[in-house]
Amino acid sequence: MKIVADQNMLMVEQCFGAFGTISYVPGRSICAADIADADMLLVRSVTQVNKALLEGSSISFVGSATIGTDHIDQEYLAQSGIEFAYAPGCNADAVVQYDLSVLSRLQPNWQQCTVGIVGCGNVGGRLYRALSNLGVSCNVYDPFLNADSGFNLTDFDTVLGSDIICVHTPLTTSGPHPTKHLFNAEVLARIDPDSLLINAGRGAVIDNTALLELLERGSSLRVALDVWEGEPRVSLPLMRKVSLATPHIAGYSVEGKARGTEMLAQAFKRLIDVEPYTLAEQPKTVAKLRAETLSELILESYDVSQDDLRMRQAMAASSDIALTFDLLRKQYPERHEFSCYKFSSDTEATQPELKAQALKLGFCE
Repeated sequence: MKIVADQNMLMVEQCFGAFGTISYVPGRSICAADIADADMLLVRSVTQVNKALLEGSSISFVGSATIGTDHIDQEYLAQSGIEFAYAPGCNADAVVQYDLSVLSRLQPNWQQCTVGIVGCGNVGGRLYRALSNLGVSCNVYDPFLNADSGFNLTDFDTVLGSDIICVHTPLTTSGPHPTKHLFNAEVLARIDPDSLLINAGRGAVIDNTALLELLERGSSLRVALDVWEGEPRVSLPLMRKVSLATPHIAGYSVEGKARGTEMLAQAFKRLIDVEPYTLAEQPKTVAKLRAETLSELILESYDVSQDDLRMRQAMAASSDIALTFDLLRKQYPERHEFSCYKFSSDTEATQPELKAQALKLGFCE
């Protein structure tokens, strides 16, 4: 069996090496010629998997190590008899860590704020539970959820009135509730300019042109963007206006990437009727972190401002914005989730509340 995989995927050899030979290709440049005689294609979100790519190939299985599927033409796969699997929730913990890092940087009193969550699936749901466990008031807008979902469901206007708005909806262009440009000029104008808007879902859910125009008119709205309309050709004028800018890396933890590949391997094993197994837990190095507040502890584990600085410096020196955006992702430094850290303090006995909060977020005991 011949397997073609995005070179940025982790654990491919460990999870799929027993099934055939693996060729690694940059995800955004995977083309029909690369997979013409391949049996399996493993991708991330930057590869558009559709008829133009697959027609005439021998691909029988496509796996996407991502939580979203808007880059996959699932209808074409089904019509062509190509099996498909993806990895919902694989990097949700990393994205929650990203959100909390943004809050810790831009909203010092975030635990006393109201947080609105747009889209409460794997990521939004986990964010809701993390915040609720800390006593943070949350409002949720997700028209696909029922009243018995366990979330505090509200209407869209109520969410727009929150102190902090976190966008975690997939990108859709059809159906009863399409999300493309859900945050258009009219909606953006309704957000309180003292609020904080975070998008770590899909770039085109926010109309980037309308957002830039709003900020250029002098709005004090603080914005953190990890995803951008038109990636990898991001808007530099918009990047300069937002409070925090990162190159679609909210979910880029080592654990999240490895988890995504393993989920695809599990799906493939079930497909070929091989007993699925869970990879042996890799020895995890637990680092001890010291802090006086929860925000300090979160930033010790992951400080989003470092990614913001890295992106701004790289873009300022770049002659090819798209290439630089992809290189920032390809060369992203090793990052670990809360579970790889432990709160430690000489005065830990006098900080039981901080220790309890850390445990609620998933820090080690």
